[in-house]
Amino acid sequence: MNEMHVGRIAVELSIGPEQVSAVARLLEEGATIPFIARYRKEATQSLDEVAITAIRDRLEKLSDLDSRREAIFRSLEERGLLTEELKAKIDGAETMTVLEDIYLPFRPKRRTRATIAREKGLEPLAQRLFAQDGIDPVNQDPFGEALAFVDGEKGVDSVEEALSGARDIIAEWISEDATARGNMRDFLLRKARFRSKVIAGKEKEGIKYRDYFEWEEPVHTAPSHRILAMRRGEKEEVLTLRVLPPEQEAIAILESIFIKGSGPASDQVRQALEDGYQRLLLPSMETEIRVHTKKRADEEAIRVFAENLRQLILAPPLGQKNVLAIDPGFRTGCKVVCLDRQGKLLHTDTIFPHQSEKEADEAAKTVMERCDRFEVEAIAVGNGTAGRETETFVKRLGLPMHISVMMVNESGASVYSASDVAREEFPDHDVTVRGSVSIGRRLMDPLAELVKIDPKSIGVGQYQHDVDQPALKRGLDDVVMSCVNAVGVEVNTASKELLTYVSGLGPQLAKAMIKYRNEHGPFGSREELKKVPRLGPKAFEQAAGFLRIRGAKNPLDGSAVHPESYFIVEAMARDLSCSVSDLIKDEDLRKKIDSKNYLTESVGLPTLNDILNELAKPGRDPRESFETFAFTEGVDKMEDLKPGMRLPGIVTNITAFGAFVDIGVHQDGLIHVSELSNRFVKNPSEVVKVHQRVMVTVLNVEIERKRISLSMRSGPSQTVQTHEASAGVTREKKGERREPVRKGMAQKQLFNNPFADALKDR
Repeated sequence: MNEMHVGRIAVELSIGPEQVSAVARLLEEGATIPFIARYRKEATQSLDEVAITAIRDRLEKLSDLDSRREAIFRSLEERGLLTEELKAKIDGAETMTVLEDIYLPFRPKRRTRATIAREKGLEPLAQRLFAQDGIDPVNQDPFGEALAFVDGEKGVDSVEEALSGARDIIAEWISEDATARGNMRDFLLRKARFRSKVIAGKEKEGIKYRDYFEWEEPVHTAPSHRILAMRRGEKEEVLTLRVLPPEQEAIAILESIFIKGSGPASDQVRQALEDGYQRLLLPSMETEIRVHTKKRADEEAIRVFAENLRQLILAPPLGQKNVLAIDPGFRTGCKVVCLDRQGKLLHTDTIFPHQSEKEADEAAKTVMERCDRFEVEAIAVGNGTAGRETETFVKRLGLPMHISVMMVNESGASVYSASDVAREEFPDHDVTVRGSVSIGRRLMDPLAELVKIDPKSIGVGQYQHDVDQPALKRGLDDVVMSCVNAVGVEVNTASKELLTYVSGLGPQLAKAMIKYRNEHGPFGSREELKKVPRLGPKAFEQAAGFLRIRGAKNPLDGSAVHPESYFIVEAMARDLSCSVSDLIKDEDLRKKIDSKNYLTESVGLPTLNDILNELAKPGRDPRESFETFAFTEGVDKMEDLKPGMRLPGIVTNITAFGAFVDIGVHQDGLIHVSELSNRFVKNPSEVVKVHQRVMVTVLNVEIERKRISLSMRSGPSQTVQTHEASAGVTREKKGERREPVRKGMAQKQLFNNPFADALKDR
């Protein structure tokens, strides 16, 4: 552990050095973030997962900085270039950018114009010109001084060639000067502007990038989604993209550093400066700014994606119910599967309710018979092609009142059905059956099913194929692990994929646990987990608290109380002359417990409070309770939409520019950020979350381009037409009709934006 790193991180994150030290030590020992946050609160003084993740990431960046520093030292030492002064500068570099600036003049490089000039012996001339010393006669007559360097054998045939070569050397010095680069970098970040233009002849092909055909905005205020949109347009060879600062101001900054007079030598330096700026420094800085803004845009896109993913996979579960799931289709029919309360596949059918009256009657009989035979408690209908039509068909069958019919977002189901995971789970069934099973299971428990799918395919990201892929994977893996461990995993029913995300396990131990379970039957206690091959003491410590064994002899095995704390609960029960089970069942008994009586050097109030909370609701699911939802009847396709309609919907994705909402017409509508609320909204996540039920007003519909604009704003200035599902009638409130969207960029984003097209990655 590097104490300098600890102190620096403590200052940056405004937390105590002892907290950073504790996290660093636990991470070095192999502890996971969920474990540290949940079971080591005394050590970290109750830091949450966000803070612990920030410490981890910063420790890694500082470690990378140290590694690069050591590599630079080795390179300089091998070439005999490391001086005490240079070593001090390198040691003092606090960021990778500053470190690379210091090293740049010494980095081995390809043959440049300056290199060629040095080979011709022109460096002394460059040094004398660069000095701009008023006493030196070169300042009065650089041409005369250059005459001494004319040498045909060295390839310097004239005074002008000598001066030109010297200027090339000076231009490289200026472009590699650490101070100049630092000042120019700061200047570009403050004053440069992105400028994008359409490539001639690509106007029609790149129509989705129309907003950026002639676009300009400041670098420092450009949001993530616009940066990524412009870069994608450039990658697809529709746009050109530049980062351009005010040129005269930039040159003035360099002149203030390097120009020391007004004589002939200074004129030579000024020429070199302007050449070096245009030829070397500006392209280098432009590349750096593009990298910097891309990284910033990636971080924001990954943050939004991760936040959406967390909300989606923590969506309320229906729970253990007998489910009939339908993957809808017109021509190929609807694949029907019946699942038991543990999600086990019991039966499959294919029905054709949308082709002929006869086949519809047969389909109706099949669904009714399967509901009766398998004691179905809920029906899940995928929301893809023919989803609304199938939902309507099922709802009109006259099913018993206790059977709920619900639409399920099937994004990613096709990815799962063709995956190795699905083939391993259902080797004797085709992709249509696997997809139907996935639809049914994600209604029962979204978390348990969605962990089987690559998060990039779930459908809640933005530009996920454009951002840094390792960073994206790590960010999403962090979220999934956090969610899985927050909910807890029933070890006797969990899939290998779900167990993989449990703290301390991973793919190999998850596979070993499944194998042991298959060979020896259900686990009877947490203690039995130690019998799993290769599951050692460290893995047990990290995982045990997040694994649940409901119905175990020890009731604590079904709770979030860690086995290392069982002795505390047993002491509490012993002091009250009761059993642990009595303590869990009887609130009056728990009220008699004085936590202070159980404090030790390693167990503090945070852990004791967690234990008491867990005893009150052992193994409780932190997710919200499930609520049924239904789209408006009679509004099944875009042609049914009319401006002013008021409809229920489900938020499917949140971006920096708004939220997408499924209103049951096979095409998500967009609520632009300006339409999310009557008040100003900077971040859409302030107002909505993924899977949230909302009421929206239709503002505009473009059927040809599949664009639907929606609003959640309210007020007397709107004409609101309420479409009532039960009566099939409309009401209109009188008032001044508001413009469907705000003018300018907002309207462009709604109806012709590359952001929405980027979501086709889903």
